[in-house]
Amino acid sequence: EVFPPEEAGAAAPVGFLQQLPSYQTALRRRNAPGAGTQGRRNRWGQLVCTTQTVRTVLSLQRLQAGSVAPGPVACCEKVFLVFSNYILILRDLQQADTKYLSGWKQWKRASNKSLKKVLNEVKELSSYLELWRHDIHSIEGKFGTGIQSYFSFLRFLVLLNFIMFILMFSFVTFPSIISKYGIFNSTFAKIPPQNTEPHCTVYTPSGNKGLIYFYTYLKDLLSGTGLLEVTSLFYGYYTIHTAWFGILSYNLPLAYLLATFAYLALSFIWIIKRSVEGFKQNLVHDEDQFQSYCNKVFAGWDFCITDPNAARLKHRSLQYELQTDLEEERLKQKIADRTVKEKLRIYSLRIFINIIVIAVLSGCFYSIYTATVFSQENSSDISNVNFQANLLVQYLPSIVITLANFIAPQIFSFLIRFEDYSPAFEIRLTLMRCVFVRLANIGVLLFSLWSQISYCSTDECKACGYNYKLYPCWETEVGQEMYKLTIFDFMIILAVTLFVDFPRKLLVTHCSCKLVQWYGLQEFRISDNVLEIIYGQTICWIGTFFSPLLPAIATIKYFIIFYIKKISLIHTCKPAARPVRVSSSNFFFLLVLLIGLVLAFVPLGISIAHIPSSKACGPFKSFNTSWEVVPDTILGFPTGLQQVLHGIASEAFAVPFFVVICLVMFYFMALAGAHKRVVEQLREQLVLESRDKLFLIRKITEAQ
Repeated sequence: EVFPPEEAGAAAPVGFLQQLPSYQTALRRRNAPGAGTQGRRNRWGQLVCTTQTVRTVLSLQRLQAGSVAPGPVACCEKVFLVFSNYILILRDLQQADTKYLSGWKQWKRASNKSLKKVLNEVKELSSYLELWRHDIHSIEGKFGTGIQSYFSFLRFLVLLNFIMFILMFSFVTFPSIISKYGIFNSTFAKIPPQNTEPHCTVYTPSGNKGLIYFYTYLKDLLSGTGLLEVTSLFYGYYTIHTAWFGILSYNLPLAYLLATFAYLALSFIWIIKRSVEGFKQNLVHDEDQFQSYCNKVFAGWDFCITDPNAARLKHRSLQYELQTDLEEERLKQKIADRTVKEKLRIYSLRIFINIIVIAVLSGCFYSIYTATVFSQENSSDISNVNFQANLLVQYLPSIVITLANFIAPQIFSFLIRFEDYSPAFEIRLTLMRCVFVRLANIGVLLFSLWSQISYCSTDECKACGYNYKLYPCWETEVGQEMYKLTIFDFMIILAVTLFVDFPRKLLVTHCSCKLVQWYGLQEFRISDNVLEIIYGQTICWIGTFFSPLLPAIATIKYFIIFYIKKISLIHTCKPAARPVRVSSSNFFFLLVLLIGLVLAFVPLGISIAHIPSSKACGPFKSFNTSWEVVPDTILGFPTGLQQVLHGIASEAFAVPFFVVICLVMFYFMALAGAHKRVVEQLREQLVLESRDKLFLIRKITEAQ
């Protein structure tokens, strides 16, 4: 270190430095039995008195000599003068260091400083363009950062779905529309399926004919049938193989498949990026119990809160967290003191409860499977005149899934009380079970559809590869199911707010009955609301391949949900008495969202690579599966490029690539371990520096 000129000739206060706690700790470790030479060298270089401590001592000497502030000055003011002197010293050091740099390095440093300043200004200006910036800040001020994290998460999904819509519309919908209507002198070509039986290519959409009742339009709007079935909303509309814009040709099947991969990759990268940021915050809070206690006591208050009710709630929240910590410590002690008989009893009880959980899940899955099969087999048999029955049958899978999503979590919350877990683990286990129910229900629905699509009992059906009689365009049928789930999920959210939360608010406000007052207002549970929108987002990821404009519907849906939840929070609900920690909740929500995305990969991968594509509709009707468009496109490349691509796809390239990936992974794992050790050493050094400061302040007090 380079010391300032006024300190260069000063004698180092060796005797005084040797009294510092950091020096004494380093000395003890250096002389400890069994300490190796390398370990002593590392600890001595890191834990011996820091430059900051030396500057503090030198400033203390000048303070005692009267060179800092003559006359009687209070102790706190002297300490402030000592530490403010650090800033002046560091600034002088930076200016002195700049004088000895070359012209190139000085220009580079000045350019980096100017560029950083410009980027900060651009970032500050762009923050004013953020969607719902004022609303989210207002919510944060009234209810704290916990509830604000939910609305920020909702804004993230709105932006994600909007970008997904832009991708699908730009590369799939827009070229199809302008080529069909001949805009910009564009033309198109349709290639009929090769080696396909004629009966496989018959597809007659269920369009409305003759006299049409008004409620038929309503049914079509809610179920995606009728006029909507033949629009660009669903897969069956895109029957073009190649579009020409002048001399340029546009391969729509390849664009359709690449756009699907693009929105999945974009979602994956964006979620990973946000998860890494949340994981960093989570690591900061991953401390021992003593540090956790200190953080709650001295740094647990949320200074964004301005509302008195929210402040009282924050008081109760901190009290609840401290009680939870004490309860967890009590349970740890109780677990350590358990006898063999008690352990056998509790493990037997947990096994029995998990059997009940599995039985509940099995009942939910069987109900969804049965409802889906019944709906698919009977939706076309009921006359359109019977509007209510037709709509009920078509929405039967959505209704059963919604009931399962509501009933199963209530059962899990009741059973978890008997498993004798810690409060924090109870919350995590219940949430994971609820996540599994919601996401697995979608998987069961798709499995039910695929079992019906793939069921073939005749030679004619086997020639097509799928049940062409019941599903002449099975991709559109799957898209309609995803569309109905999206619409029904939005209707449930709106109905609960209007017909449950608002009447409950009126009863609590105007009715003095003890039972009503005990029941109270509905709590705004962050975890339940987030799982609700993650469920809807998983449906959107799966359904976008079968309904390219579904992200637009999801964008509008979440845009309206934002205001519904905001009004509900302000006027009808109260914040939860047991809020989850913001950093861990953000990371957990993104982790669950990532699980939903991975779940979406499975049905999409099966639909693209395994199930035969419809021969009567869609851009892939001339291919056996949707994936076959990729090798068909590669065959049109030059021979050299084909050989390169085939080499990349071969085992000769895959094995070395896998070995290199493993080496890179091991390198980053070793680098992460080294960084972890450095972080531990820096934390220990910060502790020692804090002890040095307390020691110096004590000396200043004694010098009075």
